[in-house]
Amino acid sequence: MEHRLNERVKEIEISGIRKFFNLVGTTENMISLTIGQPDFHTPDHVKAAGIQAIEQNATVYTPNAGLPELKKAATEFYKQKYDVSYNAESEVIVTVGASQAIDIALRTILQPGDEVIVPGPVYPGYEPIIHLCEAKTIMVDTTKNDFRMTAALIEQSLTSRTKAIILPYPSNPTGVSLIDCELQDIAQLAKKHELFILADEIYSEIIYERPHVSIASYLPDQTIVINGLSKSHAMTGWRIGLLFAPEIITRHILKVHQYNTSCASSVSQKAAIAALTAGINDAIPMRDEYKLRRDKAYDKIQSLGLKTVKPDGAFYFFVKLPDDFSGSSFDFCLTLAKEYKVAVVPGSAFSSAGEGWFRLSYACSIEDIQEGLTRIEQYLDHLKK
Repeated sequence: MEHRLNERVKEIEISGIRKFFNLVGTTENMISLTIGQPDFHTPDHVKAAGIQAIEQNATVYTPNAGLPELKKAATEFYKQKYDVSYNAESEVIVTVGASQAIDIALRTILQPGDEVIVPGPVYPGYEPIIHLCEAKTIMVDTTKNDFRMTAALIEQSLTSRTKAIILPYPSNPTGVSLIDCELQDIAQLAKKHELFILADEIYSEIIYERPHVSIASYLPDQTIVINGLSKSHAMTGWRIGLLFAPEIITRHILKVHQYNTSCASSVSQKAAIAALTAGINDAIPMRDEYKLRRDKAYDKIQSLGLKTVKPDGAFYFFVKLPDDFSGSSFDFCLTLAKEYKVAVVPGSAFSSAGEGWFRLSYACSIEDIQEGLTRIEQYLDHLKK
């Protein structure tokens, strides 16, 4: 019966990140620098709130858009952290992770034939959804611009079919963020052409040298903000995402959300209230540790003669393959995994613009990072022989 399935579903593939992780994940003595999952535990007070919710039988459906007290906490969090204001009743939706928020946002705004501008290399979770909406991804190559998406690059790709721009920052896989003037220029361009901006800000609490700025502060009427607690509060398994947008947009997104999943987990929502209130600064010690790892790893990567852009945030390096390697990024990473027992993700998993690079995650212990880089050095030494 496979021939009776939706052709667009058959055309998309499992994420290249997961493919490679599954390929090497069971190898003994493997140092894994692959998955973008915090290696910290969910804060104790957040876990306690979840346990209390179970004990108090808060295990029923919630309103579709989420618990009112959670929506209030989410809007107050965004106001305090990023000085962006939303109406708690009508301009925030609690979702099943940021991934579901991306899905329902794109399915609400896209129609067949629309085009969506996306920076490449990029997290592989956008293009399949765009494809399922019968729209087209327009990939903007940022590799020659230190992975920075700019209004000038976007303008070169605009057509009469352009509907939206996706801005993931800090970026997965590059760790690069955007600064005020870049965001303002993009906002002006989007306003001029009446484009939606989907701002994926899931790493907003993991940014190092300066505070995160949301593009919603410059273009609130056209911006859909995606965020959540997976990265900031080490809550990947709790599956709590947050979508912010003007009421004229959220009232339509909510219809897609309602028929997609009814509501996010009630227990997870109760825990999320604790995360966003008492735990408003839970990300700070994690961020400080990531910064320490970043700096140590960057120094080592530099000493190996490998090209990378020092990340502003998140917990990834996107590293250029050595000049003396002529194969694909998949070949490089597969040999590295099989022969030197260290796993990184081929750049090709992040679109064709990522070919010739690999992603290295430092969301793991400093010991694993150091050992992994030592093994990479051994591989590089072998290539020079």
